[in-house]
Amino acid sequence: MHLSIILPAKNESAGLRLILPSLRALFPAAEVIVVDDGSTDDTAAVAREHGARVLGAPYSMGNGAAIKRGARAASGEILVFMDADGQHDPALIPRLLQKLEEGYDMVVGARSGSGQANMGRGLANAFYNRLASWMTGHRIADLTSGFRAARAERFRQFLHLLPNGFSYPTTSTMAFFRSAYPVAYVPVPVAARIGKSHIKPVRDGLRFLLIIFRIATLYSPLKLFAPVGFSFLLLGGGYYAYTYATMSRFTNMSVLLFSAAVIVFLIGLISEQITSLTYQAVRGERRSDDPARD
Repeated sequence: MHLSIILPAKNESAGLRLILPSLRALFPAAEVIVVDDGSTDDTAAVAREHGARVLGAPYSMGNGAAIKRGARAASGEILVFMDADGQHDPALIPRLLQKLEEGYDMVVGARSGSGQANMGRGLANAFYNRLASWMTGHRIADLTSGFRAARAERFRQFLHLLPNGFSYPTTSTMAFFRSAYPVAYVPVPVAARIGKSHIKPVRDGLRFLLIIFRIATLYSPLKLFAPVGFSFLLLGGGYYAYTYATMSRFTNMSVLLFSAAVIVFLIGLISEQITSLTYQAVRGERRSDDPARD
């Protein structure tokens, strides 16, 4: 298997000086691509110095945009994504590849609690993992890990879904599950990052949450809309029982709550149909590209 290793980098020259020599020593035949996301330091020069292929950008377009550019340009059958900040050890890549050979389409390096940047980030990621696991019906050990390996033909099917900012791991993981592409998790240790993180906890935390719900509406909309609609139905029924017992009346608020329950549920049904059509189109395109594949 021809391997392409993709590192999105924004002002990560110090991390690249540590990672790239190890990558070259461990995978001399691999294609190493550093996507320079509008860096203002010598990130591009360091990458070229160590023999990496550099994809530059005149300004920062975001981590997800860098991932998409790298995935489009890569020539390998297998894509390995890792951060350029020194957190991910290149020596752990064989663990991902070994698991991939067992028949999985994506393998993710899952961090333990001690591998989180701080307690706040750890609690937030635990919440995202629980929520996404419920949405997909599969256990998701680390939704936001940027250390992963995937089959290139599978990963490229979902490039149009990936956001330009954070978080491409969230979107790609849930899209793979939705398309019944098997995903596995391998526990990996992570080191402290070199330099300053580009993630803003509050801003990007809300973005992660919105991405989960956005992808959930593509994954299984009724899992999101049905509980909300049922909640409105219970509120309407409870409020009607209260007003009937105290005032012998059926109030406008009860009508509004019952109406909201029906509307939300119907939106969920329509979204479910749109989701099915979307993924049928993806499967159809894949069959037309290669009729021999299932």
